[in-house]
Amino acid sequence: MNDNQHRKLKGQTAIVTGASSGIGQAIAVALAESGANVTVNYHSDEAGAKETEARIEAVSGNCILVKGDIGKEHDVNRLFFQTREAFGDLHILISNAGIQKDSPFLEMSYADWDAVIKTNLYGAFMAANAAAKAFVGQELDEEVSKAAGKIVFISSVHDKIPWSGRVNYATSKGGTKMMMQSIAQELAPYKIRVNSISPGAIETPINEDQRDDEEEVRQMLAKIPYGRIGQPEEIGKAVCWLVSDEADYVTGATLYIDGGMTLYPSFGEG
Repeated sequence: MNDNQHRKLKGQTAIVTGASSGIGQAIAVALAESGANVTVNYHSDEAGAKETEARIEAVSGNCILVKGDIGKEHDVNRLFFQTREAFGDLHILISNAGIQKDSPFLEMSYADWDAVIKTNLYGAFMAANAAAKAFVGQELDEEVSKAAGKIVFISSVHDKIPWSGRVNYATSKGGTKMMMQSIAQELAPYKIRVNSISPGAIETPINEDQRDDEEEVRQMLAKIPYGRIGQPEEIGKAVCWLVSDEADYVTGATLYIDGGMTLYPSFGEG
């Protein structure tokens, strides 16, 4: 791979929400390694954000850290302001920030419903809305990017698979899928590409407890025809392709990175 291929996002600026750990961290590092300037957004995990920063510096990347709650409009506006102050024009938004507050539906409080919807769906809307406004207000430089802007929502296989005990989370992801498609349809004439990546089981802190239990691992793998859990870096690499000019004709699409989880593996035995 020559340096131009390796640094295919050189000259571009990306915001990654929820980039202090797991998938968000891996995406931020991958974008930096591909040449993009990266704004690392985090909610409360400053140590995790600094780890992301260190990993970006280790690949000779540039980044800033911006603390903020993606579910609050004031914080979202500040995130975009500080990015423009640091790097100028914006080219990429990765809407990754998300939370889970699990409980059976009959026991789910409105507060837990509201918190998940506010971060996962309202936050994704506000970030995408701010990004789109930034994109249309900038002059297109096709030497940097053929598209005026790129938005990628990090969703979940639960945008199509119902998930008992997590109705708030699954609803937020199902809503994200339709929001992505509607935004993509509306923004395509502006040369803004909008897509989603929907991961399945990925090795992150959110499922660490499950991975420590042999029986829970067995149950998890039974849902994955490919027979293994995914790595955050695999999502990062896919994001880098999706926001590059190599994917310039891709918009309104959802890429499932799940080892076949959405292939209804329980039907595999006939």
